[in-house]
Amino acid sequence: MGRYQIIGADGRQYGPVSGEQLRQWIAEGRANAQTYAYAEGTAEWKPLGTLPEFAGHFTSAAPPPISPPTFRPARKTNPYAIIGMIFGILSMTCCCAFPFGVPLFVLLGIVFSTVGLAQISRHPELYEGRSQALAGLVLSLASLLLIAGFFLWSLVTGNFHGSFNGTKFTL
Repeated sequence: MGRYQIIGADGRQYGPVSGEQLRQWIAEGRANAQTYAYAEGTAEWKPLGTLPEFAGHFTSAAPPPISPPTFRPARKTNPYAIIGMIFGILSMTCCCAFPFGVPLFVLLGIVFSTVGLAQISRHPELYEGRSQALAGLVLSLASLLLIAGFFLWSLVTGNFHGSFNGTKFTL
C-alpha cells in the first residue's frame, strides 16, 4: 500500500498517511473527490476522485441543473409620487406667503400623490417612491389645513385685507 499526502480545506498539507487512513478521512468527510492528493512515486498532485484506488468511495451524483437567471426589472420611482411631492412642497411654501392663492397646488399635490400611492400599491415590483408620495400628501393636506385656518381666522377677525409686493387687496 502506498502513502499519500493531501491538501486540506484550510490549505495545509497533511500526511504522509496510508491508503486506509485516507479512506477513513473520506468516510469522515475530511476529504472529498476534489481534495488534492499526492501519491508517493507519482509526479503530480491530483484530485482524490481521479485516483483509481479512491474513485469508488465517492458518489457520482450529477450536479444539479443550472436554471437560467430570472430577469427582474429594476424598480423605478413613480413619477406621480415625485410630482405629488413637488406640489406638496410648493403648496406648503406658498400657503404661508399668500394663503388664498394656492388651492391649485394643494389639489394637484393631493391628486398626484394619491395616484402615485395607488400605482405603487398596485405594482410594487415596478415602482418605489411610497415615501415621496406620502410626503406630498402630508404636505398638501397640511397646507389645506393652514389655508382653512387662515380663512377661519380672517372670518373671525373680519380682516380680509392684505398686501403682496406693495399691492393692497381686499377679499
